[in-house]
Amino acid sequence: MSSPLRTFIVEDNLLIFDNLVSTLKELAGVEVIGHARDEANAVQWMQQREPFDLMIVDIYLLSGSGLGVLKAAQEAGLRGRRVVLTNRATPDMRRRCSQLGADRVFDKSCELEELISYCERIADGTATSPGELH
Repeated sequence: MSSPLRTFIVEDNLLIFDNLVSTLKELAGVEVIGHARDEANAVQWMQQREPFDLMIVDIYLLSGSGLGVLKAAQEAGLRGRRVVLTNRATPDMRRRCSQLGADRVFDKSCELEELISYCERIADGTATSPGELH
C-alpha cells in the first residue's frame, strides 16, 4: 500500500468538503492535512510551508478566489500538484487555471470519478508528470 496522499483542500461549502473528504479517503488513500474556506486562510496555510502532495481548490470561495490561491502557490514555488474542482469548468476557466499552475480542472457536477482516478494514480505512482494526465 502506498503512503497516503497528503492533501490540502480549499472549499467553502462544508457539505461538499465533507463528502469529498470521505470519498477521497475511502477510494483514493487521501489524507487531508489542511482545509481552508477562503483565499486568505488558504494563503496563510501555504505560508507555513507544510509539504503536500496535492492541493484541491474551488474557484468561488467565501471571500477571495481560488484563482488567488493558485497564484499565491505559483508565486511561492510550492511543490505538489494543484487541481481545481469547480462548478464552472468553462474552457476559459480551465485556461486561466492552467496559466496559474493548475495541473487539472475537474467539474464538480460530472468529473468526480476523474478526480478520484487522478488521486489514485498519484498515490500509486502511475501518474507521470503534472499536466500529462488526461
